[in-house]
Amino acid sequence: MKPLDLAKKAAQVADSKKSQDVLILDLRKLSSVTDFFVICGSESVLGVKAIAEAILLKLKEEKITPNHVEGLDEGNWVLADYGDVIVHVFLERVRTYYDLESLWGDAPRKNFRPRARKKVSGKKT
Repeated sequence: MKPLDLAKKAAQVADSKKSQDVLILDLRKLSSVTDFFVICGSESVLGVKAIAEAILLKLKEEKITPNHVEGLDEGNWVLADYGDVIVHVFLERVRTYYDLESLWGDAPRKNFRPRARKKVSGKKT
């Protein structure tokens, strides 16, 4: 699987698990370490773990395993290193603190298709 396709797949899985503000940053012209970051988050530790585990499982089903995973036990910041793609799943307050989006502010954002969000009506039936 091409790195951008892998990043989009991870982003789609994160989005399907109701991750907040899913981003793909294109680092190909900015870093020799990796091509893409996928950055996403949740307000809860359980949410972070669920999102990260869903990404790991979906990619494993496609025979793609990370070189390294850290932070899954704690659930504050899970990093899954797939070589050309690094997935970051943050607890939102930790994401705000480290602010990778600003640190890599020159990186172009890549689009993916987020799921359609259902609108919740305030009407009682």
